[in-house]
Amino acid sequence: MASSRPARTTLGLLAAAAVVLLTACSSGDTTRPTPTDGSASPTPTSQATRVTPETIRTAPSGTVFHGGIALEPNSLAVRAEATLSADGETDAARAAAMIAKRPVAMWIGDGYDDAQLVKVITDYLAAAEEQGATPVFVTYAIPDRDCGNYSAGGLSVERYPAWNATVAATLAGHRAVVIVEPDSLGMLSRCPQLADTRLPLLRQAVADFAAAGVPAYLDGGNSHWVQPEVMAERLEAAGVDQARGFFTNVAGFYPVGDEQPYAEEVAAMTGGSRYVIDVSRNGRGWKGTWCNPEDVGLGQDPRVVSDDGRLDALLWVKTPGISDGTCNDGPPAGEWYPSYAEMLVDRRPEWARS
Repeated sequence: MASSRPARTTLGLLAAAAVVLLTACSSGDTTRPTPTDGSASPTPTSQATRVTPETIRTAPSGTVFHGGIALEPNSLAVRAEATLSADGETDAARAAAMIAKRPVAMWIGDGYDDAQLVKVITDYLAAAEEQGATPVFVTYAIPDRDCGNYSAGGLSVERYPAWNATVAATLAGHRAVVIVEPDSLGMLSRCPQLADTRLPLLRQAVADFAAAGVPAYLDGGNSHWVQPEVMAERLEAAGVDQARGFFTNVAGFYPVGDEQPYAEEVAAMTGGSRYVIDVSRNGRGWKGTWCNPEDVGLGQDPRVVSDDGRLDALLWVKTPGISDGTCNDGPPAGEWYPSYAEMLVDRRPEWARS
């Protein structure tokens, strides 16, 4: 039976400049934001329009994501569009441009020294504050990341607390949201021996963000991975009581109709935690594998949810258009995959386009 997978094309030169010193997994985004040459400095935002340590659990979603979700001006999709356009790849550039117009979370990992880390964060904070919106960051440097799979790596146990403290201190006084270490709790099913070191690290990370007044969401896996009661126990051990809540479906493909009931169960078991769902690639649902599956499409646009429920936002956490890894004939993890991005855009269902 003929495969419907798009022909494998990649942007090797772009990827070489973008890939962090880690490799991607089901959740991992190896896109490395590039510090700009400018000297833009973010201005501390008014306390009236941002969350405080006392209101992290109780603030309405419109305060947590004040002004909506910020758009990263120098995202990988923006750079991909420029490169593809220059190369005359019209259709591939069109797909990258479409993705570039939607807000996607910025991933920060262990590929920077401290000065670079601070610069990348402050550059995005400054851009977000010009937009009057809230940037979403993803931390991705936990020790023993991904249990040795595609995203193996991370910082040492000794180094990680100081690294996370630097992130928190840089964000303090500004509107920002942090997605804390995708897969870090879900993966404990595969590597339970990591729990004794990982859980204290996550508790400290969440405490740092809480002290800085930064709403943080911990890993909640997805609706087809860990049982709700087990995930709730892990979240409590990881300090969810100091966090805003948890996230689900990062880099996943499950529909909101699956994720929301699961998340509601977990929320009820964790003191009414709030949650966000990654909808970046779930337009056509699960296709049998997490790694470069065929016949998938973009989900609905990212948006803040302003009703009275526990769901805060539908986000694009995973960067649509990058490869999950060399599985299923894909290019190396973290490379922009032009033909795959085209598929995601072209096969986006009609309901997700409105």
